[in-house]
Amino acid sequence: MDAFYASVAQLDDPSLKGKAIVVGGTSDRGVISAASYEARNFGVRSAMSSVHAKRLCPHLIFVKHNFARYKEVSQQVRAIFFEYTDLVEPLSLDEAYLDITNNKKGNPSASLVAEEIRAKILRKTGLTASAGISINKFLAKVASDYNKPNGQKTITPSEVIPFLESLDIRKFYGVGKVTQKKMYGLGIYTGNDLKLKSEAYLTEHFGKSGTHYYNIVRGTHNSEVKPHRTRKSIGAERTFSINLASEIYMEERLKELAQELEKRCTKSKVAGKTVTLKIKYSDFTLQTRSKTLALYISSADLIFEEAKELLYQQKMENSVRLLGLSLTSLNNSKETKKIPTKPQKMDVQLEFKF
Repeated sequence: MDAFYASVAQLDDPSLKGKAIVVGGTSDRGVISAASYEARNFGVRSAMSSVHAKRLCPHLIFVKHNFARYKEVSQQVRAIFFEYTDLVEPLSLDEAYLDITNNKKGNPSASLVAEEIRAKILRKTGLTASAGISINKFLAKVASDYNKPNGQKTITPSEVIPFLESLDIRKFYGVGKVTQKKMYGLGIYTGNDLKLKSEAYLTEHFGKSGTHYYNIVRGTHNSEVKPHRTRKSIGAERTFSINLASEIYMEERLKELAQELEKRCTKSKVAGKTVTLKIKYSDFTLQTRSKTLALYISSADLIFEEAKELLYQQKMENSVRLLGLSLTSLNNSKETKKIPTKPQKMDVQLEFKF
C-alpha cells in the first residue's frame, strides 16, 4: 500500500493528513522507516537518518511505530486478496504477489481485478494501494512502482519487450545503487543497453546475477507465486544511541541479541547451522562474519558463544553503531508443495505494494 506506516498514522490521526510526517525515531541516531508523500516532496526517504530528514524538512512531524496496528490492517488487506485467489505470496506486512490466472471471481481481465481489489481495500481500510499487473513476478513488481501512489500499471504480453527496452536500468527490480553504478560504468543505462550484452559478458561482470539480468530483460522470469514460503533466515539487530568502542560492551549487546534470536527461533520452530555476525561501524561501513556448524542450534547460550568467537575473529576497525546476529541454513528446508493449476495461455500475476 502507499507509504503504508505513514498512511496508517494519518488514518488514525486525521490532524496529520496532508502533512509531512515520518515514522521513526527523533534521536540523533534515529532512522526513518516510512515517509508520507508530503514528506517525500522534500526529499525525505525511508532508511534516511532522522538528522538528515530534519535538515531537508524542518517542519517534519515524527510518529512512533505501531506494529500491532500495521499487522491488523495488513490482515484486513490479505483477507481481501484471498477473496480472489489462494495463490498469495506475502513478502512483508505491506507487500504481496497474487497469481490470478484462475481467480475465484472468474474475471478474465487482470486490470479489472486489480481495480476491484484496490477499491475494496480503500472501502474497508480507508487506505490506498497500487498494483502492477503482468505475466510474471518481475514485471509485476516493476509495474507496481510505476503509477504510485493510488494507481496501477498493466504490461501486456505484446508490451513486455518494448517496455523493458525503454526502461531505465535503475528501475529494474534487484538493481541497487552499487549495481546501477557498475552498469553505468559499463555503458548500460537502459534495458536495451542491457539486452545488447551477451550472457557471457554479464556473468563475467556480475557473476550468477548476470544470467538473471540476461533473462529478465527478455521478459523471462519463471519464479512461481508461492503461498507457503520457506523461511531462509532468522535474525535480530540493534542500532545503539552511543557508539560502542569496547568489545566488552559489545559482548553484553550480543548476549541480548542471542536471547532475542532464541525467542524468534522458538516462535518459528526452527534452528540453524550458520551463525552470522553483522557489524556496522561509525563510518557506516558494513562487515559480516559467519561460521557454519556441524549441528543445528537455537539456544541463546550456544548462539552467544559462536557470536563471541566471531566478534574476536579480528580486531575492530572503528567504534560500532550497530550489531546484528542471524541464523541461516535452517532445518526447515522441505520442498514446498506446489499447488496445481490448469495450463493457461497466459499466467497473470499482480504485485501489490502497500
